[in-house]
Amino acid sequence: MQISSSEPYDAIVVGSGPGGAAVARELARAGKRVLILEQGSAAPVTGKLGQMAAMAAVPGRGAFVHRDASLLVQGITAGGSSTVNFATAAAPPLPMFAAHGIDLAPALRELRAELPIGPLPDSLVGPMAARIMEAARSLGMDWQKLDKMIRPQICRSGCWRCVYGCPFGAKWTARDFVDEAIGHGATLLDGAKVLRVIVENGTATGVELVRGGVRERALAKVIVLAGGGIGSPRLLHHSGLMPGSASFFSDPVVAVMGSVPDIDGGAEVPMAAGMRLDEDGISLADMTLPKPMYQGFTAQVGRFDRLFAHSRTLSIMVKIRDEIGGSIGPRWVDKTLCAADRKKLKEGADTARSILKAAGARHIFKSWHFAAHPGGSVRIGAGVDSDLRTATHGLYVCDASAIPEAWGLPPTLTLLCLGKRLGSQLSADL
Repeated sequence: MQISSSEPYDAIVVGSGPGGAAVARELARAGKRVLILEQGSAAPVTGKLGQMAAMAAVPGRGAFVHRDASLLVQGITAGGSSTVNFATAAAPPLPMFAAHGIDLAPALRELRAELPIGPLPDSLVGPMAARIMEAARSLGMDWQKLDKMIRPQICRSGCWRCVYGCPFGAKWTARDFVDEAIGHGATLLDGAKVLRVIVENGTATGVELVRGGVRERALAKVIVLAGGGIGSPRLLHHSGLMPGSASFFSDPVVAVMGSVPDIDGGAEVPMAAGMRLDEDGISLADMTLPKPMYQGFTAQVGRFDRLFAHSRTLSIMVKIRDEIGGSIGPRWVDKTLCAADRKKLKEGADTARSILKAAGARHIFKSWHFAAHPGGSVRIGAGVDSDLRTATHGLYVCDASAIPEAWGLPPTLTLLCLGKRLGSQLSADL
């Protein structure tokens, strides 16, 4: 499919993750001519390791190693990271956005009424998650089921493919909104790497991209960058619209693991339940991983004695709200932990250890930290205003890079709210 050159599009959306997909759907529903440009592939999801690795583990594209050897990953595919996430639907912290004059409550109500958001039925809570929940509650912790973006009537008990990409259609992803946008007339081009925003007389008028080795231009009245916490600041820099580096948050995670003798599992929906300590900036949840990922973690920390204990190993995710810092540059990404971040991870890991001990686990160890939520690099109140506008007329940013403060939460539902709000505003203005 070729880019239309007869007249400008009403809008070009760069990236098809939750923010971009929500904007594109709103605009297409309103009858606007929308072009969605996605750097990754829109091939159907297979739920296999090789495809997931191509989406999120290619060095310098979806995966980045920091100076402390920790790993940051992001999804480069249609649907963005929502395609390979754990499908957890954390509600946006409304007061945080209200402080910037943004009311996300109407969008949140509409999305909750429309999307498959809710806790899993007991039949889909696996034995490992149930064991961890029972142990946490025995210690007096407020361990509750988490809202998931999963269609329970399609979801399969004993399945572990959430993070590989659900091939059964049970997990909601931003691909659903992309498909709706296409149904309303939007055009999706995958394998399209945007090189820069075209600016004429202070106004964004289009983008330059390369697809299939061919350079092209696409013109539009409005440009919405939704390339993620790393992609959007880089694109702004390449366009001469932002300094050479940007600070950000990454929501670091460690997995704390321990083996029990009386469970033979390892295949269940991850993050079925957990708890948040918002004042401390720490979250915990069960996190049963696919066997190759588990073995990667054990080998990483030299616990080869646990390499083949996957089916008996309980795993708890510890995630923290890290301080904004580090840098995203034209060719690098670096976010080493500060002392406060390390303290939070230790506190969370100690809590996870106590839960695992209460569950009867032995041989307890933890992984190195990793992260998958880069954001805050084009923050509301600094890089964009409350309507997600940049200083360049006609240019907007709608992805995790616009989140205004340090985070520590799964961002999917928040980005859908921001995208729905922005799409409605643009529909009225165009």
